[in-house]
Amino acid sequence: MHLFSRSFLQTVTSTVTEVNGGPCWRHFPRTFTTASSSSDRNVVTVAQLKSMLAKKDVQLFDVRRPDEYQAGHIPSAVSLPLDDLEVSLKLSSEDFEQKFQVKTPAKEDDNIVFNCKSGRRSGQALDIAHRLGFIKARHLQGGYSGWEEAKGKSSSS
Repeated sequence: MHLFSRSFLQTVTSTVTEVNGGPCWRHFPRTFTTASSSSDRNVVTVAQLKSMLAKKDVQLFDVRRPDEYQAGHIPSAVSLPLDDLEVSLKLSSEDFEQKFQVKTPAKEDDNIVFNCKSGRRSGQALDIAHRLGFIKARHLQGGYSGWEEAKGKSSSS
């Protein structure tokens, strides 16, 4: 797994010069990005998720603990706790469908979305999924808290 993007490494490599026979930094760029940073293409907003749910075009996995899921969850979300995610995504289609009662996600699916309470655990879930080859998987910006906040705003309007 690469920790830094190719452009970052090329920039760093090009900044090294020789001074008195040894390497020395001429300058160092002030900003850089890492390959593992979460980009906008990895994020689904509440509005986007609502649209996906309305079209029934989403595989939504809630990676919180079962007790958190039971206390409240987004409609049609499937409970798949973060601690079980990697093993679950490696299950055969038959075993996955038997355990979760939903279609097994395919690595090329672009409608896989993870959510948690605030976005931290779903970000971890995203890293696991990407590492396993589910490269189009995304996570919900703001998590369940953001979902509830948006729901409260829409009902008070």
